[in-house]
Amino acid sequence: MKKYLLYRDTSPKRASINYEKELNEEQIKVVTHKEGPVLVIAGAGSGKTRVVTYRVAYLLENGIQPQNILLLTFTNKAASEMLHRVEHLLKMDTRYVWGGTFHHIGNMILRSHAELVGLKKGFTILDNEDAKDLIEIVLKEMGLSGREIRFPKGAILREIFSYAINTMGGIEGAIIERYPYFYHLKDEIEAVYEKYSRKKLEINAVDFDDLLHYWYRILAENEDLRKYYAKRFSYILVDEYQDTNKIQAEIIDLIGMINRNVMVVGDDAQSIYSFRGADFRNVFDFPKRYTDCTIYKLETNYRSTPEILNFANESISHNKKQFHKNLKSVKPHGPSPVVTALRDVIQQAEFVAQRILELRDEGVPLNQIAVLYRAHYHSMEIQMELTRRDIPFEIRSGLKFFEQAHIKDVISFLRVFVNEKDEISWKRLLKIFPKVGKRTAEQIFERIQATTNPIDLFTQKKIGESFKRLSKDTIDTWSSLFAELKELKEKEAPADMINTVVGRVYGDYMRYNYPDYESRLDDLIQLANFASKYHSVEDFLSELSLMSGASGEEIIHPGVTDERVILSTIHQAKGLEWKVVFVVWCAEGRFPNSKSMDEDGIEEERRLFYVAATRAMDELYICYPMVYYEKHFGYVILKPSRFITELDTSVYEEWDVSESN
Repeated sequence: MKKYLLYRDTSPKRASINYEKELNEEQIKVVTHKEGPVLVIAGAGSGKTRVVTYRVAYLLENGIQPQNILLLTFTNKAASEMLHRVEHLLKMDTRYVWGGTFHHIGNMILRSHAELVGLKKGFTILDNEDAKDLIEIVLKEMGLSGREIRFPKGAILREIFSYAINTMGGIEGAIIERYPYFYHLKDEIEAVYEKYSRKKLEINAVDFDDLLHYWYRILAENEDLRKYYAKRFSYILVDEYQDTNKIQAEIIDLIGMINRNVMVVGDDAQSIYSFRGADFRNVFDFPKRYTDCTIYKLETNYRSTPEILNFANESISHNKKQFHKNLKSVKPHGPSPVVTALRDVIQQAEFVAQRILELRDEGVPLNQIAVLYRAHYHSMEIQMELTRRDIPFEIRSGLKFFEQAHIKDVISFLRVFVNEKDEISWKRLLKIFPKVGKRTAEQIFERIQATTNPIDLFTQKKIGESFKRLSKDTIDTWSSLFAELKELKEKEAPADMINTVVGRVYGDYMRYNYPDYESRLDDLIQLANFASKYHSVEDFLSELSLMSGASGEEIIHPGVTDERVILSTIHQAKGLEWKVVFVVWCAEGRFPNSKSMDEDGIEEERRLFYVAATRAMDELYICYPMVYYEKHFGYVILKPSRFITELDTSVYEEWDVSESN
């Protein structure tokens, strides 16, 4: 093992950066910290990126060699931009700083020591789609694939394997936490994982999670290498530390064990990604693992008005597990945040759309307005109302609601009852069933075209006479399903048709095919509730077609091409900011989510509410519907979210618009 001598240039240098001019007092303390572990609690809008950038510059300016600095960020772009800024500040080359994501650095380490984990040099990195495809190959080799087999598909297994590695909890732990409905398949899933792992070694390939897994193994299993890298990186900086998972924290501890100059920067109040494996305990327990650490707090906010920060501070104060801080604004006073109860989801959408138009008239660009929500389906009525009013919007949380695959799959069943010659819908719905692939679907449709009553082919089981390879179970399912749908179509009950498709066939299909099964199921429940307002299947489908085909363009001013209201889940809005933010569906059971009602779950939901509020620069609107129609329960009275009722009323203004319109 070659020895690596750390080199520190101790010759005096003239400072080229005026830190007192560039940074506030809180930031200077962090940037100029001398030795030892550091936890920086960086409040929202407090200049965290600026602090990390100037910290790197300070180290370089004080003689630390670039190759002795490790900068870990959550995107390579972030690291690149920080180091480019350092080059601009110091007029020096930063290419030898080890900067990038955990996966990027893991790749660099693994390239040097591939043989220690059974790989050869020049190994291939599989992207997520490649990994899914390789898992599907393994499933086929093990006899667990095929349309007749009820086994989780490659995309779901990839998510299970990823969660297991990142949390270091094993396959069983991942299944229990994230996919408990697959526990009866635990042994088979573990066997797939073992074969998938061997397969990757055989083809000299790794997936993204292996970059962390093998990096950790190299450090944990090789004492000389562990000491080598621990000596090499005399200063380690980790950005967005609240979003790290267990294996990332373990890696940092291993390479920080000698010099102990580990500076982690983040905000415990913005730890909202536990569903991805991020571990809130990493930031919360840092002082326990590094008992000699110094804690700094960045509490000066440059983004939001004092009124918005008072609202956010009051909200997050209700969390028990946190590093207490009090964000202070440097901006002038603005309007108080607004809390408004709306009659129902329709009036909620109308209020948001109308206020957006008023803001636009007041000079606020559309792309400086965002509508944020807890779950993607919360945006459905908003999308529809914005479209009706020709207000252009951009969805950051995925496809438009009615363009999503699972929505189109279920709707295809309704479409064939309105238009029995709808080729696209027939082929789409047929491929949902076992042993029906593209070719079989085409052959079945040819049979459909040749008959005058296609639905009867299925209800009377005549389709089985032409396609002997179809299982008796599939033929029986078609017969009973299409008979029930035919009866519901005659009753003009689109909502009941949707619930029947989901309950009889599509719910299980989603469970075994989509990693985000539960959120897709929520979408379909919302779709059925929306459909219950229509007393004609044709009218319902016509409305969907019009909504899918329309796009608001008319209020964009000439020459302006990028003005669009932003619609986003709060998770995907983290790190961003807008002049005006609407947070919708702030009703108990919706936000906080009804599935997150234990103490840890509620505290993460409150952190999510805090993140939503602190995206707003000038104006913040918190909205909730008072009444909601559910197909099986009728009209349900909704309570305002506990995140509203627990607030002191002095931090917001109430608007009563429920009786208007």
